[in-house]
Amino acid sequence: MPSPQRADRVEEPGRSARKRAAILSAATDVFLKGGYLGTNVDAIAAGSGVSKQTVYKHFGSKEVLFVEIVASMTSTAGDMVVGETSEPDDSTDLAKYLRAYAETQLTVVLTPRLMQLRRLVIGEVSRFPDLAKVLYERGPQRAMTRLTAVFERLATRGLLTVADPSIAASHFNWLIMADPLNRAMLLGDKAIPSPDALRRHVAEAVRVFLAAYATRPAPTRQVKAARRSRRPSGT
Repeated sequence: MPSPQRADRVEEPGRSARKRAAILSAATDVFLKGGYLGTNVDAIAAGSGVSKQTVYKHFGSKEVLFVEIVASMTSTAGDMVVGETSEPDDSTDLAKYLRAYAETQLTVVLTPRLMQLRRLVIGEVSRFPDLAKVLYERGPQRAMTRLTAVFERLATRGLLTVADPSIAASHFNWLIMADPLNRAMLLGDKAIPSPDALRRHVAEAVRVFLAAYATRPAPTRQVKAARRSRRPSGT
C-alpha cells in the first residue's frame, strides 16, 4: 500500500484529463487573442486554474502547447466536416447531398475562431514551418481525400462522370471554399457570409460543378431523330 505522501503525489487519471482539457481551453483563448509571441504561460495557468508547473507537466513547453492547439482545433473541425452523411440513392438526390455537404463544410470552417487560427498559423510559418502542414493535412486535405473516395463511388454507380476523382474533389472544394474563405481571411469576421448568402453561394457552386460532372442520360430515339432532322441536308 503506498504511503499517504506517495498517494498525494499520484494524480487520478480523470482529474489529470480535466486539467489537460482546461489548459487547452484557456491556452486556445490566450493564443488566439495575443498570438504566439504575445502569450505567456503564466496567463495560461491563471486562465485554466492550475499552476505554471502543471502546464509544463502536461505539455513540456509553450511551443508544444501551441502545436497541440493547432492540431486539436483542426482535427475537431475536420471531424465535423468529414462526419458520416448518407450518400445519395440516385441522381435526383445528388444535388441535395452535395449542397448539404458544402453547407456543413462552410459553416464549420467559416467561424471567427478558425479564421483566427488560420491567420495565426500563417503568421508563424517561419517560426513553426510544420504547423501549416498540420493544418492542411487535418483540414483541407482530409476533406478532399474523403471527397475523392465519395466521387469515385458515385462515378462507379453512374451518378457522376469523373476521369480523375481527386481533380473533381479539388474543383468541388474550391468552387465552394475559395471566395468566402478568402474574404473571411482578408476582410475579417464581418465578411463571413450570412446563412442565406451561404446557401445561395453553395447552390450556385453545386450547379456549376454538376454542369461539368453530372452524368447525362443517353438520348432517346426521339431526341436522336430530332437532332438528325436539324442537320443541314447533305451532311
